[in-house]
Amino acid sequence: MALTRRQKEVLDFVAKFIAENHYSPSFEEIARHLKLSSVATVHRHLLVLGEKGYVHREQNKSRALEISQKYYDELRDNRFKRAGFHHTGELATPLVGEIAAGQPLEAYEDSQTLSFAPFLDSDEVYALRVSGDSMIEDHILDGDYVLIEKTKRAHNGEIVVALVEGVETTLKRFFLEGAMVRLQPANMRMDPIIVPAGQVQVQGRLLAVHRRYR
Repeated sequence: MALTRRQKEVLDFVAKFIAENHYSPSFEEIARHLKLSSVATVHRHLLVLGEKGYVHREQNKSRALEISQKYYDELRDNRFKRAGFHHTGELATPLVGEIAAGQPLEAYEDSQTLSFAPFLDSDEVYALRVSGDSMIEDHILDGDYVLIEKTKRAHNGEIVVALVEGVETTLKRFFLEGAMVRLQPANMRMDPIIVPAGQVQVQGRLLAVHRRYR
């Protein structure tokens, strides 16, 4: 069934909130974030979303909203349509390019897909193929595939996709040190990339590594 714009906004907000916090938002938090007139309005939207099969809610319990698999299936279908792929039922993600794990390398577009079924409960993921050996001590080897969650923020020590000086991307551990960012390789033979924080843009963080041996 088709959703109205407001119903879609409510549904997307609840799904994102649950993904980030691991519990559902209250009616008041939904109303406040979406600038809805009252919690009664939220209740009506959620009632319709429940009737359409997008959410489940345990009665008489706070923070008891759950997003149905239908929502995630439709997200995947829409992502495949936008990318020009035919969805065959297998959970897969677009393979969008190659990421350097040696020297920074500009990413490129590709038309393949790569299956990471256990991780695809979000629309904000994509895959990259690793080139280079700068992350070998973190067991990320040349030719491996990495699954990346889109984000613009990272905590110190996380492995991220970083855009350096607006032109080149690289896979490294992220450390913010005062006004500088250190992109640390996991290879004792290689030096870190150290640049002003304003010249680094985090584009995603590592979710999983996939390796094929033949």
